[in-house]
Amino acid sequence: MSRFVVGLTGGIASGKSAVASRFKALGVTVADADLASRAVVALGSPALAQIAERFGPHMLLASGELDRARLRAHIFADTAERKALEAITHPAIRTLLREQCEQADGPYAIADIPLLAEAGGRTAYPWLDRILVVDAPVAVQLRRLMARDGIDHALAETMVAAQASREQRLALADDVVVNDGPLDALQRAVAQLHAEYLRRAAR
Repeated sequence: MSRFVVGLTGGIASGKSAVASRFKALGVTVADADLASRAVVALGSPALAQIAERFGPHMLLASGELDRARLRAHIFADTAERKALEAITHPAIRTLLREQCEQADGPYAIADIPLLAEAGGRTAYPWLDRILVVDAPVAVQLRRLMARDGIDHALAETMVAAQASREQRLALADDVVVNDGPLDALQRAVAQLHAEYLRRAAR
């Protein structure tokens, strides 16, 4: 059971997923907030029942599962409705992530939370012992986004601007990996952090 938990976050196209995969390769359990967000609204879940009650049964497919496309279109058109959805799902996501980390084998676990800054940071996740931010200059994020998604500069800028700022994320950080160079540099940074987290978890 892991009693030391590291929160991992980073902006879009910062390389957070690459860092997460390197920790996994070292045998560290990585609890993924994106996967948790799907699990908490699975068929038969309390959160799904709350969504149907709050937003209407038309938000469900004939199978009883969540109609993600319809709900997404609905909440993005109305900030109040988006916040209502978050009030249902975010507590369930936090609980599931914490359970997955605490039940993990190994001295420490990682909670991979892409929107940690947007979701309330340490206030929302007081059980995180450390926060690791994967950082990249905005120009690097834009270049990677355009190459990865085949989009133009304007759309890439809009996607980056929709998230918390680089400064807001860095304000949360206990540790920072600057991912603006070759992948072998990323490997070294993760290896050093792994050794440090093992030391801290043993204390």
